[in-house]
Amino acid sequence: MHFHGYLWLGDKAVFDKDSLRRPPSALEPVATSPSDVVERYREAVAEWRASEVPPLETAYWLVKPAKLIRGTWEHPKEAAEWLGERLAEYAQRFASDEDREAKRLEQKVFNAAGTLGWGGDVSVGFYLRRPLFLSLAVVSCSPDRGAADRRCPTE
Repeated sequence: MHFHGYLWLGDKAVFDKDSLRRPPSALEPVATSPSDVVERYREAVAEWRASEVPPLETAYWLVKPAKLIRGTWEHPKEAAEWLGERLAEYAQRFASDEDREAKRLEQKVFNAAGTLGWGGDVSVGFYLRRPLFLSLAVVSCSPDRGAADRRCPTE
C-alpha cells in the first residue's frame, strides 16, 4: 500500500457545487434517449474525471488524472507529515482563529497518521480569507479500503 496527496485551493462557491464534485451515474443513458442526452452524459463523465475540484468521496480522487497528485509516500507517517506541512503553510490564512491553533493542527496530523495506518483516507478542508477554500486529502492506494475496485492512478 502507498498514499497519494491532493491539494485544491479555490473559490468556495465552486467547491459548494455538488454537481462538479459528484461522479456521473454509472448508468449511461439508454440508446433510445435523444442523442444530445447521451452526448452530454459522455461530456459530463469526461469533465468530471478531469476536474481538479475535490470529489465528494475522498476515494474518488483515484479516478482523477495522476497529474493532480501532489505527493506519493510508502509510509503513513510520511503522508501525514506532508499533510502537516501543508497545514502549517496555510494556517495563517485560515479564516478561523480556532483552526490556526497549533495543538489542534498537531492533533489532525496525529489522527491522520493513525487513519492512514489502517488503510483509511483523510480529507480536511478550511475556509481561508474569503472567498477561498482549501481542501487537502491523502488517499490510500493499492487498494483503497473505500474503493477496492479502483486502480491506482499511477499504475
